Amino acid sequence: MVARGNGQPFAILPSQVRAARAMLNWTLAQLADKAAVPMRTLHRFEHSQTQPQRRTAAALRLALEAGGVQFIDPDGAGGPGVRLARPPEP
Repeated sequence: MVARGNGQPFAILPSQVRAARAMLNWTLAQLADKAAVPMRTLHRFEHSQTQPQRRTAAALRLALEAGGVQFIDPDGAGGPGVRLARPPEP
């Protein structure tokens, strides 16, 4: 799913969301709450059962970024990923 972050569109992958959530030590329910996304929708996306709408993908990305995760765009050195931009919030 394409979402815009930092002005650049790129695909947010289920594996990125799972990894970001793990880095922040967030449960599925916590991310769903912070992104205002139904937990079933998030679960289905994380398990590659569906593609979220653009606004849903954007909400997930924004919530994870607010929590301290930075999405890494694919480039010549590697594929897409995530990393902590700063220590996670308690």
